[in-house]
Amino acid sequence: MPTPSLPEVWLRGPLPAVPPLLQPVAHALLQAREEVTALLADFPAARLAERPLGLASVGFHLRHLAGVLDRTFTYARGEVLSETQLAYLAAEGQPPTHLGAVEELVQAFSHQVNMALVQLQATPEATLPEWRGVGRAQLPSTVIGLLVHAAEHTTRHVGQLLVTARLVASAAP
Repeated sequence: MPTPSLPEVWLRGPLPAVPPLLQPVAHALLQAREEVTALLADFPAARLAERPLGLASVGFHLRHLAGVLDRTFTYARGEVLSETQLAYLAAEGQPPTHLGAVEELVQAFSHQVNMALVQLQATPEATLPEWRGVGRAQLPSTVIGLLVHAAEHTTRHVGQLLVTARLVASAAP
């Protein structure tokens, strides 16, 4: 008899230690991680860089998912990006395709979700409306604006990754 699947993360109840106003952000990130992990369990590393119909590759989306979380949560802390973060951003379009690359990229995204959850747990709700500058131009945002954007940007790229992965998997190698 098959095991019944769990409901989506947001329907499993509040997450311990995450402030109430940040629960939707945490739920979205955890849901994204579950979907990425499940879909890419058997994805071939050799196909990470394929761009069917000119779409961004699965490998790009995987690298971008981890990178965008790192960057938006850095800005939410009121920090500027490091040289390491800028170098990672510049390399997002060149995904690795070596044996084990899928697992490495999925693990990197999972790790970044864990780091985001730790930061969410440590974020006092009173700081959510505080101003934060984004990028070199210091474009205006707020702590909550950055955290919500991180969640919605992640879910957008997960959707694109899911479609692209299915296209690549359905095409003859």
